[in-house]
Amino acid sequence: MPQSYTVSLNKLAQDNGYAFVYCPREVARISVSSKEVNRPGLVLAGFKEHFDSTRVQFLGFSEMDYLAHLSKDLRASRLDEYLALRPCAIVITRDIECPPMMLERAQQYDVPILSTGEATSSSMASLISYLGVELAERITRHGVLVEVYGQGILILGSSGVGKSETAVELIKRGHRLVADDAVEIRRVSDKTIVGSAPDNIRHFIELRGIGILNARRIFGMGAVKLTEKINMVLQLEPWDDDKVYDRLGLDETYVEILGIKVPASVVPVKPGRNLSIIVEAAAMNNRQKLMGYNAARELLHKLGMEDDVQPAQQELDIWHDY
Repeated sequence: MPQSYTVSLNKLAQDNGYAFVYCPREVARISVSSKEVNRPGLVLAGFKEHFDSTRVQFLGFSEMDYLAHLSKDLRASRLDEYLALRPCAIVITRDIECPPMMLERAQQYDVPILSTGEATSSSMASLISYLGVELAERITRHGVLVEVYGQGILILGSSGVGKSETAVELIKRGHRLVADDAVEIRRVSDKTIVGSAPDNIRHFIELRGIGILNARRIFGMGAVKLTEKINMVLQLEPWDDDKVYDRLGLDETYVEILGIKVPASVVPVKPGRNLSIIVEAAAMNNRQKLMGYNAARELLHKLGMEDDVQPAQQELDIWHDY
């Protein structure tokens, strides 16, 4: 069963610029567990079926104006029914003042109320995106994540194979470090996974024989990035003379991460191979493939062999080793 995650209401409010109108208890103990949000127009109109109290509720001009046009008794009844459902939190948008009647019911049923000056739609969109990251399914893997020519490249390999050294060379060549040693990977949508560094080791790189370096301090802010989508996986391994390595790149090889297929390649390492240039070439080649161009297929076409060689899809068995 997949692990579920939560974010504290206090962190959610701070990260999104919400102000507290009312908080019933210690804010650090209140958490949000649903990635979805809701505008409770139907509930305020009396339809309470399918209401999900774990969703953050948004009240804008439409909801507040609707309540204002109800008779006092009916308004009190609808607010009482709504807040008795105990939603995890209510956000009032556009700096609309919370009606005293609503505040009274919120205090009665221990429902937090927050406010923001943003428009309702934009505020909801921002929070959905935020919750998609904060509550995403995640794993942590040993490796290095760098951004190269706009591509997030996850470099895997056994300890000492040269992952961190490659990352430093890439930084010197103008690319950016996201994470070294431990990469926290989150599935933020059905098609996208993103990687970041754990807070306590962010921007740090370990180089054997040198020690720990702070990439941001040494190379500047332009050398680091907080998060990046993972577009490709490269596995570095010591060169094996008995192993046949892919020389065309025609087959579609991939590794599955959190249920999402990511293009992958095995890069053999031996003296004389410039790994940083190889990673740059892999990143550019992957971008071309995403745009519909495959150099291997063009070469086969020029040789008149395109119909004779059919590409295969292969899953690389490299992921669970790290």
